Amino acid sequence: MSTFSSSQHLSETAISDLRAQLRGDALVPGDGRYNDARTLWNAMIDRRPAVIAQCTGVADVLDALAFARSNDLSVAIRAGGHNVAGTALCDGGLVIDLTRMKGIRVDPASRRARVEGGVTWGELDRETQVFGLATTGGVIPSTGVTGLTLGGGIGWLMRKHGLSCDNLISADVVTADGRLVTASADEHSELFWGLRGGGGNFGVVTSMEFQLHEVGPDLVAGPLFYPREQGRDAFRFARDRAASQPDELICHLGVVTAPDGAQLSALIPVYVGPIPDGERAIEPLRQFGPPAADMAGPIPYLSLQSLFNAAYPTGLRNYWKAAFIGELPDDLIDLMVESYAGTPSPYAALLLEQCGGAVNRVGASETAFPHRNAAYNVVITTAWDDPSSDERNIQWVRDTWNQFSPFLDD
Repeated sequence: MSTFSSSQHLSETAISDLRAQLRGDALVPGDGRYNDARTLWNAMIDRRPAVIAQCTGVADVLDALAFARSNDLSVAIRAGGHNVAGTALCDGGLVIDLTRMKGIRVDPASRRARVEGGVTWGELDRETQVFGLATTGGVIPSTGVTGLTLGGGIGWLMRKHGLSCDNLISADVVTADGRLVTASADEHSELFWGLRGGGGNFGVVTSMEFQLHEVGPDLVAGPLFYPREQGRDAFRFARDRAASQPDELICHLGVVTAPDGAQLSALIPVYVGPIPDGERAIEPLRQFGPPAADMAGPIPYLSLQSLFNAAYPTGLRNYWKAAFIGELPDDLIDLMVESYAGTPSPYAALLLEQCGGAVNRVGASETAFPHRNAAYNVVITTAWDDPSSDERNIQWVRDTWNQFSPFLDD
C-alpha cells in the first residue's frame, strides 16, 4: 500500500503531534528503539523510514494513515515482518507497525478465531491448540498471520482444509481513504474477494476471523532423507503416487543440506488425521527403499509447525524465488537434484510443496488466488550471513530459476 509519495522532511512539531495522537509510539531516526523497529527477518532489507508508527489499535492506524496523507508520505505496513522482499519497510516514508496488536480470541464452540494484525502463526497455533483446533498457516512460527493469508497461505493442512485464505471468514480493513470496513461474503464482497490471495495492497488489515478445524494434538509427520542423487527416483516415486493419496496426506519434496554438510533429498509427508491412519498412509512412501534417516512418526502439531525453524533462522540474508507448476515432469526433477550440487550455502533449499485436494476444489475465480490447478509450488531459497557473499548466492538462485523457467507456470 503506497498511495503517497516519499519524504523525510518532517518537522519536530509534526512528530510531536503524531506522538500525542497515538496510544502507541512514533519512532524516528535517532530514537533508541528505531533500529530494532526497522529490523526484519531478512537481514538483506536495510531501509530507513522517516517514522515508524507502532500502533496498538484501530484508532492508531487511522491516525497514522491520516498523518501520512497530510505529510505526503509513502506507506508500508508491518505485521509479522517475515516477507522476504521486505515490503514491511519503506525508505523515507511511514511504517504502520502492527506488531503490538496481538489480540487473539478463540471460540471453540463455533470453531472460529479472531486475530489482530500483529499476530504470528506460532502465537495463533498456541491458542487454538489448547482446544485441539487449528487452521492452515505458515510453517515457520514467526510468520505473520495477515501477510501470509493475503497472499493465499500455503501450509501443511491445505490439502485437507484449504489455504489460509480459504478459511478466512471476515477481515476488518482500514482503507486508504481512512474508513474502517468489515469485508466478508456478505459485506464489501469485492474487497473480500481481493483479500483472499490478492496481496497486501487493499488497505491495512487490523484483524481477521478464521474458520478452525479439529487438528492434533499429534499427527504423523516428518522427513525421510536419502542421498541427494537418490532424489531422482524418490521424487518420481512420490509423484506417481500423488493421484491416489487421500486429502489428509500431503508430501513435500526437497533437496537440502544436513548439519554435517551432506546434501540430501527428502520426502516430507504429513498426515492430517488419526495416528493409526497416518502410519498406514505414509507406509507406501517407505516402500521406495530404506532411507538414510527416517524421522517420520507421531509428532505434536506445534512441533510440526516448528520443524523448519533451524533451517530458516532469523537474521540471515535471504533471497528466494517461487512459482507454481501444473505437473511435475521428469526433467524438472532431474534439474532439481543436479542444480543443488552447486549451491554456495548450506542454508539453500529446493522445495516442491504439494498442492491438490481442497486447494484445487475452489474455483479459479472464487478468490483472488488463481493457482487452483497447481500440483506443486516450486520454491528456491538460500540464506547466508556474510554481505560479501551476496552476489554469489543471489546468482545461484537466479541461474537455478532460469533453468527451471521452461517448466513453471506464468
